[in-house]
Formats: sequence, structure tokens, C-alpha cells
Amino acid sequence: MTMNRTSADTAAVQLFHSLADPARLAIVRLLGEGERRVVDLTAELGLAQSTVSGHLSCLRNAGLVEPHPHGRSTFYALTRPELWRLLAAAEDVLAAAGESVRLCPDRHRPDGLRAEAAHVEAGHRARPDAVAPATRPGRPH
Repeated sequence: MTMNRTSADTAAVQLFHSLADPARLAIVRLLGEGERRVVDLTAELGLAQSTVSGHLSCLRNAGLVEPHPHGRSTFYALTRPELWRLLAAAEDVLAAAGESVRLCPDRHRPDGLRAEAAHVEAGHRARPDAVAPATRPGRPH
């Protein structure tokens, strides 16, 4: 395996690891609504400050969040709007496997995926045995 491939794999593992915890997904959703301080996140999630700080560190190491000092406070914000496309795509994969979940809030859902999400929410799922095209019509690979 080449060094570049190992580096890319490591980055991908770090990204998916950062999203592999329910509390980190909740933090991502909350930060999708706007910047938050650690104290805000602890109150909204009911988690200890050290736990929230650890989750933010993991998300920061994956390049998904960034701290912004404002006076004596530090606010955290999402850095990658592409994250919403990833979460919407994960919804599609899970729906095709028979699990309907909501990971991406409607206001952040990529335009082409809003109608599809409504279809899944209405209880219509793709059949797991159905052959689907690799890309959506009109979307580049």
C-alpha cells in the first residue's frame, strides 16, 4: 500500500470515527443551528463538560468543528458544509437497507435530496434488493 493511500484511509477513518457516536452526531446537529459554547452544549445534551469537550476534540481533529474565541468565551462552529451531503447520503444508504433515519436537518439538506427525504419519511423506502443507479440523475459522480 502506498503512503498516499494509507494517509487517505487514515483521514477517512478519522472522519467516520468522529461521526460514530450518538453524542457527537447530536453536537453536529446543534452546531448546524449555530455556534455554541461548551456550556451551552452541556446544558442542551445533559452531558458533563469533560465529555462534551472530548467529543469536540474528536470533531476538531477530524476537521469538522473549529473554535472561535469571543471575549472570554469560546464558541464552536461547523467548518464543513459538505458534512450535510454526507449525512443525507448516509440516510439514503440506511433507507435502502430498511432503516429510515434522520441525520440531516431539512434546512441543511442538499436541494436535490429534500423530496427524497420526504418520500422516506412518509414510510416509502427503497427495496434493499432493488438495483439503484450509482448516482442520482443530473448529479456528477
